[in-house]
Amino acid sequence: MHPPARRRLRRNDPDAEALPPAAPYRLELRVYYQDTDAGGVVFHATYLNYLERARTEWLRDLGFGIGELAREPGVLFIVREIQIKYFKPALLDDSLAVTAGIEDLGRAQFTLDQRVLRSEELLVQAHVNLACVTASELKPARVPAEIRAALERSQGWPITEEGEA
Repeated sequence: MHPPARRRLRRNDPDAEALPPAAPYRLELRVYYQDTDAGGVVFHATYLNYLERARTEWLRDLGFGIGELAREPGVLFIVREIQIKYFKPALLDDSLAVTAGIEDLGRAQFTLDQRVLRSEELLVQAHVNLACVTASELKPARVPAEIRAALERSQGWPITEEGEA
């Protein structure tokens, strides 16, 4: 399911899925009418958009705009695999938080633990594996050192040699 661990968050509790996230990044958003079905319940695929938005804003917060990454250093992060569990529905006008934290960080891919919460109530949990690829040919590439270092710093991890810019 996940790539070999280079860094793994210490979440040894067997009930870790039920715990509020210990994530470094948190994006607040509101559920709009366009996000819901006729009953005012968030449509299941809408959560994928919420997760993407949190990842994009997290990278921007770390200093890496998606468009800029494609131009220089010429890489993209594409979803390779996603596992998602739905625990409770979000509803029209709910105030939500979407979190992102790294589970595994490899040379050319990393896996995130992402959660959608209403207050601290867990609604959705996803494990998202992202692959680093060249923007020009979509071939696997190493995560650039400056991005890797920023990701490691964001988790409070010591910077590895690969992460030194």
